[in-house]
Amino acid sequence: MIMGKKPLKITETVLRDAHQSLMATRLTTEQMLPIVEKMDKVGYHAVECWGGATFDASMRFLKEDPWERLRKFRDGFKNTKLQMLFRGQNILGYNHYADDVVEYFVQKSIANGIDIVRIFDCLNDLHNLKTCVDACKKEKGHSQIALSYTLGEAYTLEYWVDIAKRIEDMGADSICIKDMAGLLVPYEAQRLVGALKENVSLPIELHTHYTSGVASMSCLKAVEAGCDIIDTAISPLALGTSQPATEVMVETFRGTEYDTGLDQNLLAEIAEYFAPIREEALASGLLSTKVLGVNINTLRYQVPGGMLSNMVSQLKEQNAEDKFDEVLQEIPRVRKDLGEPPLVTPSSQIVGTQAVLNVLMGERYKVATKETKGILLGQYGQTVKPFNPEVVEKVLGDDAKNAITCRPADLIEPQLPKLEEEMKEWKQQDEDVLSYALFPKQAIDFFKFRAAQQSGVDPEVADTENGAYPV
Repeated sequence: MIMGKKPLKITETVLRDAHQSLMATRLTTEQMLPIVEKMDKVGYHAVECWGGATFDASMRFLKEDPWERLRKFRDGFKNTKLQMLFRGQNILGYNHYADDVVEYFVQKSIANGIDIVRIFDCLNDLHNLKTCVDACKKEKGHSQIALSYTLGEAYTLEYWVDIAKRIEDMGADSICIKDMAGLLVPYEAQRLVGALKENVSLPIELHTHYTSGVASMSCLKAVEAGCDIIDTAISPLALGTSQPATEVMVETFRGTEYDTGLDQNLLAEIAEYFAPIREEALASGLLSTKVLGVNINTLRYQVPGGMLSNMVSQLKEQNAEDKFDEVLQEIPRVRKDLGEPPLVTPSSQIVGTQAVLNVLMGERYKVATKETKGILLGQYGQTVKPFNPEVVEKVLGDDAKNAITCRPADLIEPQLPKLEEEMKEWKQQDEDVLSYALFPKQAIDFFKFRAAQQSGVDPEVADTENGAYPV
C-alpha cells in the first residue's frame, strides 16, 4: 500500500451513466432535480450528469432540451463539479464533425455549466481528441482523456503506458481508464494503475461497469495501486451493467488511508430517494432484471453487455436466435479483421452488426455495412493493428485507393455557417444549432414540439392529428 496517500475521491454517475446503462437513459430532468441539493452536500469529486446518450435521449424520447437540463443542474449544484462524456471528434453523435462544431460545442458546454469534459475515441486515436482538449483548455475547463480499455494482442502494458505519456504531452489534465465492458479484472487493474502512476504525473480515474461481477474488487486493487478517483453509482441504480455502489465503496475504504470522508447517512437519504424510482422502472419494464445480474459472457467473449443485447435483438428480428453462438464466435474474427478496435460506441455496433451479417448471409463479408467500409477507409481514424488485406480487397475493391491516413476531420470543411442557415427558422438560443448539428431529425422534431408547447397547443394532440407539430 502507498503510505501518505490522499483520500480517495468519488465521481457519482447516477445522473448519467447509471441510468443510461440500466434504463436506456430515461430519467427525466424533473425526476432528478429534487435530489440535487442533497447530492451537492456530499463532497463528491464530481457528478457526471451530461453527455453520452443523455443528449439524444432527452430530445428523442423525453422531449426535453438537453441544454436546459444542464443549466438546471448547474443552478442546483453550487459546490460540486459537473462532468460530461464527450466522444472526441464525434462529440455526442456517431459521425466526425468539423473542428468548428467541436470547438463551439465545448465552449457552450462549459458556458452552460460543465467543469470536467471526459473525452474518448472508439479507436484510442489521439488525433481525434486534440481539438477537444485544446478547446477545453481555451475555455478553462478540465480535459480528461479516457482510454477505451480492451483486451487483445496489441493492448500490452507498454501500449497503455505509451498512450498515457502521449496524453500527458498533449496537455490533458487527467486520465481515465474507461472499462466500458467490465473486462478489467482486479490484479490487472492493480498492474495497469501501478504502471501508469510510475510513468505519468496526471491524476488517474477508474470508470468500470459491474457487468462481469468484478468491478468492486478491481476498484479496490486500483486504489491500492494509487488510483486517485473512482466512478460509482448510488446503490438503487448500481451493479448489473452500471457501476459499483457508492455506499459500498465508501464503506470499503472507511478508516483506511484512502477514507473518502463521505457521510453514509447523507448517502442513505440519496439512496432512499432513488429506491422508488428503481421500483417504478422495474414495474414498468423500463428496468429489466436482465441487466441487473452478472453476465460472465462479458469475460468469456469480451463483448460489452449493451452490444450483446443489441445482437440478440438483431437476431430476434431475423428469427435467427439459434445463430447466437455462431455470432459470438464471429465477433472476435471481425474485430481482428478491422484492426482490433476497442468495442465501444460506435465501433462495438459496427463490429457486432457485421458479425451478425456474416453469419446470416452464410458468407463472410458478402454484405458489408457502410460503417464497416468507413472503418476500412480510415474514416474513423487509425486502428492499433492493420486490417486483414483479404477483407479490404473483398469489401472495398477499387475503392481501397480512396482510403485516408490523415485525421478524418482534416477533410471536413467548417460546418457551422451552413448549419446555422439550415435551421435558422427554429433557432431560439445559440445552442440550438449544436442540437441540430448532432441530431438533425430529432432536433427539428423537438423544435416543433417546443413551438407547439409555447403556442399553447397540446403537442401530443398536434402530433397525432396532423402528423407534425404546427409551427
